[in-house]
Amino acid sequence: MNDRKNDSVDSKLEELYGEIEKQRRSETRASKNAKNMDDILDGLESPSSSRREGNELLRFLGGLLLFGAGMYMIFQNLIISSSWGVGSIFRIGSFNIPNGTIMLPLLIGIALLFLCDRKIWGWLFIAVGFVIIIAAVLMSVSIQWRTSNGWMFVTMFALTFAGGAMMLRELFRSK
Repeated sequence: MNDRKNDSVDSKLEELYGEIEKQRRSETRASKNAKNMDDILDGLESPSSSRREGNELLRFLGGLLLFGAGMYMIFQNLIISSSWGVGSIFRIGSFNIPNGTIMLPLLIGIALLFLCDRKIWGWLFIAVGFVIIIAAVLMSVSIQWRTSNGWMFVTMFALTFAGGAMMLRELFRSK
C-alpha cells in the first residue's frame, strides 16, 4: 500500500515538475520575446549618437543666444563717457600731466628706430608709449548705469547667467 502511495505521489510530483518546466519554458520564451521587443523599442526611442551630439550643439547654441541677449541688454544700459581732452590735462593720482606729454615715449621710440643701429630701444619705447596711451584712455573713461526698472534688471542678468550656465554645462559635460 505504501508503494502505491509512493508511486502516486511520485507520479503527481513528476506531473507537477513537468508543468513547472513547461511554464518555465513558456516564460523564458515570453521573456526573450519581451526583451527583443524592449530592445527594438529602445532603439526607436533612444536617439542615435549623432542626434545626441546635435542636441548638445543645440543646447550650446541656445545658451549662447541667451547669453548674447543678456549681454546686449546689459551693455544697452551702460552710459560711457570720457574726460579725454577736457582741459587737455591727464591725471594720474594727484599729478596733472598735459595730454601731449603722454605721446612723448611713442615719438621717442619712432625716432630711435631710425637713429640707432640697435632697434631694440626704439621698439621698447614704442611699446611703453602704447601702454601709456592705452592706460590714459582707459583711465579717462567713466561708466555709469542707466536707470532701469527691477524687471529689466532681473531679466538682463537672468538671461546672461542662464545662457552662460547652459554653455558651460555643454562645454564641460563628461562624455
